[in-house]
Amino acid sequence: MANSEQREQANQWCFGCGRQNPIGLKLEFTEENDLYSTKFTAGPEHQSYDGIVHGGIVSTVLDEITTRYLYSKGHNVVTARLEVRFRKPTPIGVELTATSQIISHRRNIYEMEGIIKLPNGTVTAEAKATVAVVNGGQA
Repeated sequence: MANSEQREQANQWCFGCGRQNPIGLKLEFTEENDLYSTKFTAGPEHQSYDGIVHGGIVSTVLDEITTRYLYSKGHNVVTARLEVRFRKPTPIGVELTATSQIISHRRNIYEMEGIIKLPNGTVTAEAKATVAVVNGGQA
């Protein structure tokens, strides 16, 4: 089994992306032009007030999209700081697109930006994440 396959197998219970977690989000990711993305449609089990995605779930998706990008490059990472700005209520039952990109980095610290958009391009939430590469992640 290749190293990337071993990493995926070891993280099958991740709440954001794990395939074996029965209550997880099971996010899948793509990369194009240095922009990392995932699509997610929240259901009623993800809501806070009627028809609105819980802020904790919104934050989880933003945390996942920012750290997972670096993880996909072979880094072992942890979130050092996550600052979320909720711009509009994020509706359930609508396909959301979350994207992230690297803003800057110095040594083992990366500044990331994450955004959640509706199909019409409206931004419902955005995040600034400080992500640290830890214990031997690849460059």
